[in-house]
Amino acid sequence: MTITVKDVAKKAGVATSTVSRVINDHSSISDATKKKVYKVMEEMGYVPNIAARNLGKRSSGAVGVILPPLDSRERMGNPFYLEIIESINDEARKHSMTTAIATAQSFETLLENVQLMHRQKQVDGFILLYSDKEDPVIDYLFENQVPFSLIGQPYTNEDKVIYVDNDNQLLGKHATDYLIENGHRNILFITNTTHENVYYERYFGYQKAMMLANLPVLPSVDMEKPEDYVAFEQLLKETKATAAVVIDDIFAMRMIQLAQMYGYRVPDDFSVISFNNSIYATLVHPYLTSIDIDIAELGRMGMQKLIESLQEKEATGVRMVIPHKLIKRETVLSLK
Repeated sequence: MTITVKDVAKKAGVATSTVSRVINDHSSISDATKKKVYKVMEEMGYVPNIAARNLGKRSSGAVGVILPPLDSRERMGNPFYLEIIESINDEARKHSMTTAIATAQSFETLLENVQLMHRQKQVDGFILLYSDKEDPVIDYLFENQVPFSLIGQPYTNEDKVIYVDNDNQLLGKHATDYLIENGHRNILFITNTTHENVYYERYFGYQKAMMLANLPVLPSVDMEKPEDYVAFEQLLKETKATAAVVIDDIFAMRMIQLAQMYGYRVPDDFSVISFNNSIYATLVHPYLTSIDIDIAELGRMGMQKLIESLQEKEATGVRMVIPHKLIKRETVLSLK
């Protein structure tokens, strides 16, 4: 026996049109009514025809999740993307939506993929998982008025873009403050990217903490080329650095290995603090001291804000700031 909308409406004691509005998550229906109708749907085993619903709404019922160019093994293996995609998927399911991934090894190919998804109406909107000053994708979305939300902080049009982010400048400051509180004075900031907004914000936070403590602000250490790894030992000797703030966990693990290769023990000779609190933080000893950025909440709110935009609940740009938390482990030594 096939259960219909009329059957659900009759048992719930509401009009058929009310059930249809509940299925479409219409704002005119109260939460109490939605809860009651959903309960009846579950009891009766009624499954909405999503395809028909979306056809009527001229909607695909899907959102595109755009990853940055995966042009290195470190980026391909970064657990941040898997964790945030899982969170986005969970939130999408709550709204009877699906997700489609857009990825490539270059910005040029990535833009082509996004353009194709948009023009063929495969998705209703997009979630960008990065903010890069060299990115043509965000320009395309903005110029063509394609609904999207951004995980990160945009370089331009901050007042017109919906974005969800941590306060990365504050993250950089808190990480550096923690090293200073533990007696470190010569502190490096190490990164493997210099064109993503997260780098600028976290490095600004490092600079602020060092200046407020009247300590020497060192240029950021860019480790994007093979020769940078060769020069790292000499850099440690010249700066007499006892600690470093590293751009993220996966790269922090690489820096710990590099320091140990040159005879520096972590944390006895060289302390390290990082960001993301990913699975890598507790894979090997010493366990990594890291700042938890609540990846799940970033993904959930990114999806939620996009859905609000699609439902025209957000007319202008909005910024959501997700709190962070320091997770103290074994890679920071107190010099006091």
